[in-house]
Amino acid sequence: MTERETVPVLRQVVLDCTNARSLAEFYRRLLGLAYRTGDEPPEPGAADERGSDWLVLRNPGGIQLAFQQVDTLPEASWPDPGPVPQQLHLDLTVASIEDLDRQHDRVLELGGRLLSDRSDDPEEPLRVYADPAGHPFCVFVA
Repeated sequence: MTERETVPVLRQVVLDCTNARSLAEFYRRLLGLAYRTGDEPPEPGAADERGSDWLVLRNPGGIQLAFQQVDTLPEASWPDPGPVPQQLHLDLTVASIEDLDRQHDRVLELGGRLLSDRSDDPEEPLRVYADPAGHPFCVFVA
C-alpha cells in the first residue's frame, strides 16, 4: 500500500437484538460508555422511539457499540455445536485475576450468563458469557 492509498476506518460494531434499549443499557453499565447525543433513555412514561430502532454507545478513543432492533433473533448455540454459530463475539480485557473475578460478579448482576469458565488457565485466564440477548463475549486477563 502506498501513502496515497486510504483504507476504511472501523467505526463501530453493531449487535442485532430484539430489545435495543435493554441491550444498550447492559453494555452501557458494563463498559461505562455513554449514549450518543439524542439516544439517551426518554423521560419515564414517554415513548422510546429511538430505543425501538437504533442506538449508539460512544467509546472515546475506541470502537463504538451500536444496537439494531430486529423482530426475531435466534440465540447462538455456542459453545455447544448446534444450529446457530456465534458468528461474532466481543473480547473485553482486564488487568488481573482479581479484576476478572470482580467483573464476573458485575456481568451476572447486570443480566449476563456464564457460558465457559477458564479463569484457572495459567496462560490466558478468561470467562465467556452471553449477554441478555444471547451474544457471546469474553472477558480475559491481558
